[in-house]
Amino acid sequence: MKKKRKATPTVAAAMSAPWRQWGHDLDDNAVEQMRHACAVPVAVRGALMPDAHVGYGLPIGGVLGTRNAVIPYAVGVDIACRVKLTVTDLPPALLKEDVDRLKRALEGETRFGVGASFSKRREHPVMDGDWLVSPVTRAEKDKAWAQLGTSGSGNHFVEFGVFEAPDDGLGIPAGHYLALLSHSGSRGTGYAVCAHYSKLAMKRHGKLPPELRHLAWLDLDSQEGREYWAAMQLMGDYASANHGCIHRHVLAALGAQRLVDIENHHNFAWKETHGGEELVVHRKGATPAGKGVLGVIPGTMATPTHIVRGLGSAASLESAAHGAGRVMSRKQAKRTLNWKEGRARLAAAGVTLLSAGLDEAPMVYKDIAAVMAAQRDLVETVATFHPKLVKMAPEGERAED
Repeated sequence: MKKKRKATPTVAAAMSAPWRQWGHDLDDNAVEQMRHACAVPVAVRGALMPDAHVGYGLPIGGVLGTRNAVIPYAVGVDIACRVKLTVTDLPPALLKEDVDRLKRALEGETRFGVGASFSKRREHPVMDGDWLVSPVTRAEKDKAWAQLGTSGSGNHFVEFGVFEAPDDGLGIPAGHYLALLSHSGSRGTGYAVCAHYSKLAMKRHGKLPPELRHLAWLDLDSQEGREYWAAMQLMGDYASANHGCIHRHVLAALGAQRLVDIENHHNFAWKETHGGEELVVHRKGATPAGKGVLGVIPGTMATPTHIVRGLGSAASLESAAHGAGRVMSRKQAKRTLNWKEGRARLAAAGVTLLSAGLDEAPMVYKDIAAVMAAQRDLVETVATFHPKLVKMAPEGERAED
């Protein structure tokens, strides 16, 4: 396990952009990555969320505001990775009384892993959009269509569970409902966009020191910057369409109706005004948390997901954590863990696992309750989702997250 240290809200060196940290015992390497990110010349402000761990360039859980520039690796490899929750009109009793019906819907209407596709392609208006905005999206359009409605590997999932609404603040009566939750992104096309424009950015800023190499940026006034920005927006629409297809087909297989939808990106960049200035706010593994904005923060396959309402914290650039956050690498998980403990935790939580790799077992993540406690000033929980039937990429799939 990586070395940990207790941390308090931090301000970086005088020559760097100011930033704050939430949570304690964060990975030293993730903290160091945040310091490096705030030393990039275009950086204005930053924040580090309590689920933070190491990524490329900007750490997972990192938030960075820049001036008129976008950093492809600060958005992430899986552009527009997002979560979507649909509350259905079906009773949660189905999880016990007719779970095989729910299993068939998940097994029949989802696909997972590198290159996953459907024999009959899904349909969605996103494929009628402008895929000529960059040479990458033009070349990748056919593959994107083939993968439409599928999920990646790594930490991507589709699961049924019990949605618990304590009041009618979400537009439905207080109570318990059967809900569907998914986590996936822009698949192979998003990866190709990141790879192409990251190389261009690193070539343009070839004199950056090694620790800043993956933080190379593109000016939004440049052709490459405009292309990346347009491609990123398209990948946002495409990732949303993937979830839309998953939820539409799974619900149709069950004859279910949608009562409430809540979804959000957590690997994206937005133009927002902070401190009276327009910034490009990169949230890499971080959830938008503007005042009153709803978001979804998953736990693990054995712990609750929190549906939250943002409190609009200026200090965090109106951001919050995007999940529980890893405490060990995938290699370490495979080397040191076993499914005996994992399945015991799942059994205790009443969870049935259809497929997943050991590197996604509940033990590889932080305590979601501790993560939520560390960000009480960023979001408030308005409802919870308790996973009960979980499907992820099977053991042996290469992680894409």
